[in-house]
Amino acid sequence: MILAQLTQFAHPAALAAFFQDQQPVGFSVVDMWHNMGWLPRCVVFLLLIMSVWSLAVMIDRALYFSAARKQSREFAPKVAGALKEGRLDEAIKVADRSKKSHLAEVVTAGLQEFRNYGSGGTVTEDQVEASQRALERSEAIVHAKLKRGLGGLATIGSTAPFIGLFGTVIGILDAFQSIATSKTSGIGQVAGGISEALVTTAFGLFVAIPAVMAFNYFTNRVEAFDVEMDNSSSELVDYFLKQGARR
Repeated sequence: MILAQLTQFAHPAALAAFFQDQQPVGFSVVDMWHNMGWLPRCVVFLLLIMSVWSLAVMIDRALYFSAARKQSREFAPKVAGALKEGRLDEAIKVADRSKKSHLAEVVTAGLQEFRNYGSGGTVTEDQVEASQRALERSEAIVHAKLKRGLGGLATIGSTAPFIGLFGTVIGILDAFQSIATSKTSGIGQVAGGISEALVTTAFGLFVAIPAVMAFNYFTNRVEAFDVEMDNSSSELVDYFLKQGARR
């Protein structure tokens, strides 16, 4: 039976009649949008929101990290010179002027605790330990600030392909439903559903790939900043201990 049907379509006249019955389907973005049902449109709209959100996070983190890096490079030699000369108040003022520097925020907390804790000229062990705890608390706060928005990027990167796949399944179901309810068969009857499936799949990947790449990049930057803060905290504690030994 199958061979007989294929033989019928082998005749040029049968093929011409088959394609004449098909309605032309546009594959531009506007045409595919008009061919979509309400559920695939909701999928595309959700992916669009996720794309805008991830782009906003990327721009925000890029600007924040760039400012932190620039101000930290300017801050480090100035505060090191002030501490070397024993000008603790001047070092705190320098740190206060670098509002966006991750190093300045950590160092300021340690210096202020060191200055406010003790009395007199003797540096006690409790004073150094209190300053070290202040440094650790400040590091945790700055780390949270640096990671702000990165969790959203990770969520978008991991879920966008599956949301696009959901739109793909809906498009394929629409294609099969069109075949089942149509009196005529052919590629024209399923082209709309297939186009929906292709659009949502491609859009899901388009949203997910940049989000994953940006998440990995910014995570590496945060780890580098953490190392810098750890080193600065360690050097500052050593400075406090040396001050205690001198006195």
